[in-house]
Amino acid sequence: MKILVTAATSLEIKPFLQYLEQHSQQVSDYRFRLTGCEVDVLIAGIGMMHTAFSLGKYLTLHTPHVAIQAGICGTFRKDWHLGAVVAVEREHLADLGAEDNDQFKDLFDISLWKESQHPFTGTSLVNTFHAWPLTQDLPAASGVSVNRVSGSAPTIALLEAKYQPDTESMEGAAFHYACLQENIPFLQIRSISNYVEIRDKSKWQIPTAVKNLNDELVRTVEQLCAHYTTAIKNF
Repeated sequence: MKILVTAATSLEIKPFLQYLEQHSQQVSDYRFRLTGCEVDVLIAGIGMMHTAFSLGKYLTLHTPHVAIQAGICGTFRKDWHLGAVVAVEREHLADLGAEDNDQFKDLFDISLWKESQHPFTGTSLVNTFHAWPLTQDLPAASGVSVNRVSGSAPTIALLEAKYQPDTESMEGAAFHYACLQENIPFLQIRSISNYVEIRDKSKWQIPTAVKNLNDELVRTVEQLCAHYTTAIKNF
């Protein structure tokens, strides 16, 4: 089984990289062999532009059986504790469009895109997990992807009213789009580092979020490799 693990920065998955260095055979800088699986790690860069470019280059040369995007994120939900790990089920492109006085209109609103045009479901990029080979037991989240992290009350209120999001990131939609276009089973795992509110980094819990994210990432990759090994034995 060929597994792609991608993240915006190496810091977000540093513990996972250390795990691979200790428990796998390193083939090249970012390729590892782990219990019968081949794991590629792609540090794609921050934001949708870098993510799209990096994934486009990678997928031109490689076809993974599954892809995982791992990262930290903000949440709009105050009932989710910081450090919680979720699987993002759907993504909206939440700042691509036009301003109309005090309103934001996305590309569906201004009719440059049609609802449910491939690979969209309605106006979002949906991963139903149907093709994912493992049972998914993480809380399912609805996300918005933005080029500018939200930090003002009017922006936050606009996003909540228009998209009813649970999470906010800067890369998720690009990852969903690429995997849906290439028909690659995928999973976006996010750990919550902060609440989406007026910016105050003193409240953020990045170390906890990174630890919990990487614990889940290691478990997921180990489960994928074990599933593949069992499937081969039973073939």
